[in-house]
Amino acid sequence: MTAATLLAPPGQPGPVREFAFELRLCAHLEATRDGVVSRQLGASVHGGGANRVMDVVLVEPGPEFEARTRLTGRTIPAAAIESDVGVGRWRTVREVTDGSPESARRVADRAVEAGFFERERRNGREVVRQVVRYPDWCGRLVGIENKPDLGEPGDLETQLRKDVALGLFDEVVLATESYVTGAHRNRLPEAVGIWRLHFEEPEPIEVVREPTPLATDEPGVDLLETHPARTDIRVVAPEAKARKRRRIAERAYGKGWRTYELPECAQVEVEDDSLPFCAWKGRLVDPASECGPACAGHEPADPPDVDLAEVRERRTAWVADPAGAARRQAGLDRFG
Repeated sequence: MTAATLLAPPGQPGPVREFAFELRLCAHLEATRDGVVSRQLGASVHGGGANRVMDVVLVEPGPEFEARTRLTGRTIPAAAIESDVGVGRWRTVREVTDGSPESARRVADRAVEAGFFERERRNGREVVRQVVRYPDWCGRLVGIENKPDLGEPGDLETQLRKDVALGLFDEVVLATESYVTGAHRNRLPEAVGIWRLHFEEPEPIEVVREPTPLATDEPGVDLLETHPARTDIRVVAPEAKARKRRRIAERAYGKGWRTYELPECAQVEVEDDSLPFCAWKGRLVDPASECGPACAGHEPADPPDVDLAEVRERRTAWVADPAGAARRQAGLDRFG
C-alpha cells in the first residue's frame, strides 16, 4: 500500500477526501514536529468557537512542556485553571467558580479526575486545591486549514480572513493537494502560508508561501456573521485571546487527533500510525460516515486490536497516564 492509495481519489465526496487528507497530515506532523497535534478545534473567542473550527492545530512545546506531561494525559478544565483555587490554599468546592453550586461541583469533579485538583474534607466542608502550579507548557500555536481541492473552495477565503483578523494563532497555513495558481494566492490573505502536500514523496510538504507571524498579544477582531450589507464583529482584548489560546492548547493536549473508532470490519487494517485503511475500498476511510452494515464490502468482525492512546504515547512525548503530581505538600497545610 502506498501513501497515494491511502487517500480518497478525486472522484470521492469532498468530506471523505478531506478526512483522509487530514489524517495523513496529522500523522506526518506528529512524526516530524515537536509538540502536540490535534484536529477539529473551536477557534473563535465569542460564540464558543461555533463559528470557526480549525482543521488541524499544532501546539509547539513551551519551556515547561515536560512538567505538563507529568501532570495528566487529559484536558484540564479551563474553569479550574482560571479559578482562584491555588496550590497553597484550600478552597471550598462552591468557591471554584462564580456559577451555580452544581456548576462548581462539576468543574471540581473534572479537575480532580484529571489530577489537577486534590480534594479533602475539612471542618465538615469539602475543599480543593491545585496539585501543582499550572505549567507554562505551550509555545506557538499553528492553525492549519485543509482544502485538498481548491476547485471546491467553499468559504475558504472568509474562514482565513477570520483567522488573520482575530490573530489567535501565531501562524495560519492553508494545506492543499491542488496546484496553487497566482489567482489562488491573490484571493487569500497575504499573511496565510500555503503548503502543497505530496504524500507519495519523502518530504510531503512543499512550502508555496511562508506564513506571516500574527500579533497574538495585541487586540484582535472576531468576525461573527457576514451579511450582504454588513459584517458583525467584536473586538477581542489580548487577555481574552490568551485565555482562548490556553484553552485550545489544553483541548489539543487531551484530545490529540485520533478521535475516531476503528470499524468492526474484517476489511479494515491499520498501519503503525493507526490510520484506518479499508482493503475493500483500497484507501483510508472515515469510520463514522463510511463503515458499517450499509457498506457493500462490510464483513462483521472485531475491530483491529489497536490501542489508539498507546500508539500516541509511543510516537510522541504525550503520556497517557502519568503518575501525577499529587503529594502531601510539606508545610502548606498551615494555609488550610
